[in-house]
Amino acid sequence: MTALPSSPQPTGDEGEQARRRAGMPSARFRLDRHLLPSSMRAALEADVRAGLTVSPKTLPPKWFYDARGSELFSRITTLAEYYPTRRERDLLRAHSTQIAELTRADTLIELGSGTSEKTRTLLDALRQADTLERYVPFDVDESVLREAGQAVAAEYPEVGVHAVLGDFEHHLPLLPTGGRRLIAFLGGTIGKLMPAQRAAFLHTLASTMAPGDALLLGTDLVKDPVRLVAAYDDAAGVTAEFNRNVLHVLARELGADLDPEAFAHVALWDPEHEWVEMRLRSRTDQVVQVLDLAVPFAEGEELRTEVSAKFRRSRVANEVEAAGMQLSQWWTDTDGDYALSLSTKGVWFHRALRPAAERADTQLLPG
Repeated sequence: MTALPSSPQPTGDEGEQARRRAGMPSARFRLDRHLLPSSMRAALEADVRAGLTVSPKTLPPKWFYDARGSELFSRITTLAEYYPTRRERDLLRAHSTQIAELTRADTLIELGSGTSEKTRTLLDALRQADTLERYVPFDVDESVLREAGQAVAAEYPEVGVHAVLGDFEHHLPLLPTGGRRLIAFLGGTIGKLMPAQRAAFLHTLASTMAPGDALLLGTDLVKDPVRLVAAYDDAAGVTAEFNRNVLHVLARELGADLDPEAFAHVALWDPEHEWVEMRLRSRTDQVVQVLDLAVPFAEGEELRTEVSAKFRRSRVANEVEAAGMQLSQWWTDTDGDYALSLSTKGVWFHRALRPAAERADTQLLPG
């Protein structure tokens, strides 16, 4: 039998445009999975066993972020009380061009990328600097990661999008290497790690970095506790629903027998550790059945679901330096609400830019 000749297939930009018209995924999009459903379930089970059998009870905040949790968090970022997203966005808009010039990065890696909305500012600046070749979104939620990564691939057809499904506490060494990388860890997410976890995270990240790589870090700063608590306890109750979402995850994924509404949302400031804690407080005496555990909660007993550490410049500098990096740039608004910082490993300044970088060590935005 003689094979029929195949129709010519579009290639290059023509092929990419045809894919976009047809609503197909970009040919420049790929996804690496380092988290399989079985491993995610095993990790959830391990965290439940470890966290619900100790006193005080705890669960790690990563389990907030299923599709519903990600949608709720997106709503939180638009609330009047929640200033960090607005401050960070303003700082990115003001300094992304300088960040692109200083780093000359051809690869942008974003840890905890979520919907990748803020990323466009950095992508645009790196494209304008004519260095951008690759974008690497890294997240724990595959549906959000895939949707966001494909959207970026469609908007920036000249850029390869290499999405990575993983947990940044375990899979940092598996990030794509090569080129000159700018690693962005935004949203104040580093504050969700306990001090020992932060130290391990920064040390592991630094060990993966080559000379010329840079870390762009977003950190919420210490301020009036009233404002801090309000950012995690909004009047509309969106954060409360976000907090209780971890209980919905336990019910769906592990068949937990519980009523999320039997727990009240609590946010409070810990002045000793300089962090906000989110907790779920049992409204009554009850027993939660999950896995093979019968977990008792006394009325008023609290389950800690998240800490959000707030920083000072000295703490950021000390922690990145202890990990083997150097704090090179620091930008904040004039109210001192939020900071972006750039830390590097090894000699990295482009010689032509060194004087400008030295003059711009600290820059402020209006509050």
